[in-house]
Amino acid sequence: MTIEYHEPPSELSARTRDLHRAYCSVVEEFEAIDWYEHRLDVTEDEELRSLIKHNQDEECEHAAMALEWLRRRVPALDAQLRKYLFTEGPLTEVGHGEAKGNTDGSLGLAKATKGEKA
Repeated sequence: MTIEYHEPPSELSARTRDLHRAYCSVVEEFEAIDWYEHRLDVTEDEELRSLIKHNQDEECEHAAMALEWLRRRVPALDAQLRKYLFTEGPLTEVGHGEAKGNTDGSLGLAKATKGEKA
């Protein structure tokens, strides 16, 4: 899958072209995850299913890595991911303070101190 530029690439900054590459990579990784899901639904051979599942898990890793690269460079994306990820309850209510989750803006990944549970 190729996502076209909407402006002449020669007029775009190097940063914008890199962001575009990363956005395309995320889309492609999720597309591959979806393809593997379809294959898992119809594959009857257990050894092949195991291989396909392994491949799908690798695509999940790639998607997460590319998304994290983007999060570190796009402040608005960072803010929205911090708002919605690792919450509970209806996603449409997260912005209204009704869903449970982290309220300190962190992703809740801090290491526990001595005597605390992680």
